[in-house]
Amino acid sequence: MPFFNIFSKSQVKKENKEAPVIIVDNHEKNSLVVSHLIPQGIRVQFQHLPIADYLIKNTAIERKTIQDFKSSIISKRIMRQLEELKQYPQHLLILEGIESSPYNSEIIHDNAFRGFILSIALEFQVPIIFTQSEKDTATYLALLAKKQPKSHISLRPSRIFKSKAEQQQFILEGFPSIGPATAKKLLSHFKSLKNIFTASQSDLQSIIGKKADAFGLLD
Repeated sequence: MPFFNIFSKSQVKKENKEAPVIIVDNHEKNSLVVSHLIPQGIRVQFQHLPIADYLIKNTAIERKTIQDFKSSIISKRIMRQLEELKQYPQHLLILEGIESSPYNSEIIHDNAFRGFILSIALEFQVPIIFTQSEKDTATYLALLAKKQPKSHISLRPSRIFKSKAEQQQFILEGFPSIGPATAKKLLSHFKSLKNIFTASQSDLQSIIGKKADAFGLLD
């Protein structure tokens, strides 16, 4: 009976060629996520990605740690990134480190954090996956790369409110001191949650006075 060498160069080359591919942005080279992807049978290709951190076929994935996410809210960088992310047919936002106390932070008010999460899901309509660590993130990415869906699945969340205005008002009322009247006043002036969250503190104060401090966003 002939001996089959499973470690032959031809066999390894064939296996590598057939392995699922994840394109990774050059900025993620030093991330531990990459080191956890390779043992899971993923072929990693580094490229400069103008949008997103990871690209799996037609799905773009933006990865942020909780602290980076909070900082991007303050700098308002996240707005542009979310809009760019939606240029791909399928897109995801991964928030990493959910077990490291995302709340009780001096950077941003708890309800501002929660409100922005709701805004991403309902207004931006970008699905969010919360992961515990780099290894957990890598596992999600590997499963997505290995998945072979028979048809495209709609990522659009089901509406549970009668109108988009009710969704927006519900989100705003989650902030301290923001009741129905103040929420409606903000929406009447700024027209959308995105405009409210990107408005300067002075613009907010000109509409609702000291209640603008409730958002906990810094200029």
